Amino acid sequence: MKDKFKCNFAKERSNEVELVASNLEAILKSSTYKLAHEDIDLLNTDEMRGVRMLLEITKPEQVLEKEKIISTVIVFGGVHISEEITSKRRVDDAVKLLSKNPNSKSLKITIEKLKNLHSLSHYYSSARELSKLISLDSKTKSPNSHVIVTGGGPGIMEAANRGAFDAGCKSIGLNISLPNEQHPNSFITPGLCFKFNYFAMRKFHFVMRSTSAVFFPGGFGTLDELFELLTLRQTNMKGKIPIILFGKSYWEKVINFQFLSDMGLIGENDLSIFQYADTANEAWNLIKQNTKKD
Repeated sequence: MKDKFKCNFAKERSNEVELVASNLEAILKSSTYKLAHEDIDLLNTDEMRGVRMLLEITKPEQVLEKEKIISTVIVFGGVHISEEITSKRRVDDAVKLLSKNPNSKSLKITIEKLKNLHSLSHYYSSARELSKLISLDSKTKSPNSHVIVTGGGPGIMEAANRGAFDAGCKSIGLNISLPNEQHPNSFITPGLCFKFNYFAMRKFHFVMRSTSAVFFPGGFGTLDELFELLTLRQTNMKGKIPIILFGKSYWEKVINFQFLSDMGLIGENDLSIFQYADTANEAWNLIKQNTKKD
């Protein structure tokens, strides 16, 4: 009888030990036991949006401070504008496809658009040249000033980062997480490429250290950044920095600024907030002139 009692007690004790051990394991694995800053599920909740935004302000700022980045030159432009050899190949490939299917209306439309993009390919070269000019000048005078900053993607952004890369200089890429994933271009300085979830935080870092901004032909994203900066200048929330629209004929077709002024929607003096340039040297001279004034 005693042996049976001992056996049952031992069995119950063993079960209890296993149950307690299992419970402890569950405690340690529970998300509630994680340090708050290590709980990814918590950080991704709607309630933590403010925390995530604060992180996107703080992380790049700490890195740029550590790298002693004094000032930046923003370069914006279309993601679909590529260097001439690439855009020409795309046109040729589409023409070959059309020769096999000559009645394809969609291919004909595609070819026209590719030809239009090819006509803009010289802006890729200009963005690369301008970025190199700016970077080489800064390299000899102050390597951490007038650092090129782009959205970090393809097209004109790639060209600008590439120009700094050609000069052996730093450049920054402020990439954004999109539903259709955007990868950073290959010419950004490692350690100076940042990935953002919030456009607002990305804009903050674009503008914060900027001493000038150059806008090449582009679409919605370029226009968004342009009007953001024009508004900041108009309202004196940003100091007097040169805002350069590269490619006067393009920009005059896209936006009729004079019409806005004639209608009384902006002031005549608002037209002086920006300037036009058609060559890399012209844009660089405008930047230098404004730098001297400051």
